[in-house]
Amino acid sequence: MTIALLAPIPEEHLISGLEVCEREGEVAFGSRAWEVFAKLDNLMGGQPCDCLIYASDALKPIAPPTVTWEAKYLRHLHGKGGAHPSGMKFRPKSTEKYMADNKGHWAVFWHITDLHPLDAAEHIKVGSLRGYQKSGRYLTNFIPEGPILVEW
Repeated sequence: MTIALLAPIPEEHLISGLEVCEREGEVAFGSRAWEVFAKLDNLMGGQPCDCLIYASDALKPIAPPTVTWEAKYLRHLHGKGGAHPSGMKFRPKSTEKYMADNKGHWAVFWHITDLHPLDAAEHIKVGSLRGYQKSGRYLTNFIPEGPILVEW
C-alpha cells in the first residue's frame, strides 16, 4: 500500500491552478488542517507523494464521488497572518475573488506539482479508497470534506 493525500479542491481553483503550476512549477492551496499535513510530511520524510483530488463544486459533478484530478504533493508552509508567505505567486488567480482565501483564513498552504485532470478511464471512485491505517474502504457516497490521508 502507498500513502497518498486525498483532498477536495473547488474545480474553479483547479482550472486556475493549472496556469500557476505551469508558470511556477507548483501551485498552493490553503487549509486549516495543519495536523494532516504535519503528519504527512513526517510520514513521507520530505519525499513527494501522490495527491488524489476530488473536484468539489464541479460544474458537472460525477456520481458516485470520484477522483478526477491528480498531482504530486510536495510540502506545506505555515501562513503569515493567514496568507501565503509568498503572496499570490503560488496561488490560483481564482482565489482572489474570495477575500478570506488570501487574507487571514488558512493555517497552512500545501504545494503540489504536476497538476492534471485524469482521463475518464483513470478516474478513481472515492469509495475504492481506504483511510490511512483504517480497516475498511470509504462508503460509495463518501465525499471528502477536507484533506485526508489514504492508502491505495
